[in-house]
Amino acid sequence: VQLQACGGGLVQAGDSLRLSCETSGRTVRNNAMGWFRKAPGQERDFVASVDWKGAGTLYSAFAKGRFIISRDKSLDTVYLQLNSLGPEDTAVYYCAASRYGTPRAKTSDYDYWGQGTEVTVSS
Repeated sequence: VQLQACGGGLVQAGDSLRLSCETSGRTVRNNAMGWFRKAPGQERDFVASVDWKGAGTLYSAFAKGRFIISRDKSLDTVYLQLNSLGPEDTAVYYCAASRYGTPRAKTSDYDYWGQGTEVTVSS
């Protein structure tokens, strides 16, 4: 499975971005998908996850109410809508495919990772 994340960029505080993660190779339609992020000097943090159906979701505290994860199973693509961005959201955002079907927050629950897309939010 190959994951390709895109959609990052340089935005101002309060702006929105939509990240996309396209998959190729083996289908991940039966797998939960997740987004994580890594800020400079910090560990990789969980952001959001969606189940294989696209119905059940799980969010970190900082993402809940601002970010929205969704998936298009026909396209094998996962999205992360980032709203009300602030400088604290500056990080490289990674998508990942889990070996499980339900939403997961631990990095160890994911087997496949994309290369990351960088989001920079200026104040």
